[in-house]
Amino acid sequence: MLGHTMKAPAVGPVEAALLAQLAPAVSATVHWLPGGGALRVLEAGTGPTVVLLHGRGGAASQWFAYLTALARSHRVLAVDLPGFGLSSPTEGPLATAEDGLAFFTAPVEALLARLAPGPVSVVGHSLGGLVALELALRARVPVERLALVDAMGLGPELTRKARLFFHAGPERLARSLGPWAWARMMPPPPTPLGQRLGALEYELLARPGASPEAPRAFNRLVPVTGAVFHREEKLDSVTAPVLLVWGEHEEVLPVSLAEQAARRLPNARLLRLDAGHSPHQERPERVLPELKAFLAGAPEA
Repeated sequence: MLGHTMKAPAVGPVEAALLAQLAPAVSATVHWLPGGGALRVLEAGTGPTVVLLHGRGGAASQWFAYLTALARSHRVLAVDLPGFGLSSPTEGPLATAEDGLAFFTAPVEALLARLAPGPVSVVGHSLGGLVALELALRARVPVERLALVDAMGLGPELTRKARLFFHAGPERLARSLGPWAWARMMPPPPTPLGQRLGALEYELLARPGASPEAPRAFNRLVPVTGAVFHREEKLDSVTAPVLLVWGEHEEVLPVSLAEQAARRLPNARLLRLDAGHSPHQERPERVLPELKAFLAGAPEA
């Protein structure tokens, strides 16, 4: 049953060092789901609940720069999406894009229904942004604030370069290239924090025994050609305040998606930054204060 816990499996050395640095303020727990499978959660702090959802191939630990900062005023739950990090994949068909979305969303929804049944704020990056948006649309877990960082799901566009990269398989590419060549192809932010994030990203992608189901589910959402899966037609039904955070130099999801979404969402603000696909990692000194103010319900500037 959900809530039954076990000691998390071994993690890689980079992630282990980060988690050791965060302990004991941040705890890592694996929660079993009623229908099978389990999700790892990094938890810290007390107060209103904020949920952090990472992108494709990542893990909850990629939010390490935000966990303790947000935990000063919130209960923070950073979740490994199904099939990524230390979370197990879910069972079920993967024939359609809706199947792919359910693969990632339904287990997170079940987890939050038990761990955080009251109102929650959700912050999602890329794939995690699509899951966050879907949680708000389904409304089975009451989402009172929504922060979307270069999020999927806002419209049908995604660059061809990104499509080819995803279908080539970042995990396979990382293992084939090795850490040095991977860092040359996907350079991390040129800061000490960025270097640690880059090492963590490589470790997560190159981890042996990674789930093939999660990439398959993701590929249902992102075909090689044609429209990617989106909820553009439903954006006007999202009544919660929304903060859109987008990189001006985005090479995956064009900034025009955020501009259009800001016009369609009833209560949204767009923050554009001098960054690429991961502005929360590239410019945390800009994103974290904005996010803290947004979660606290501060009036818009």
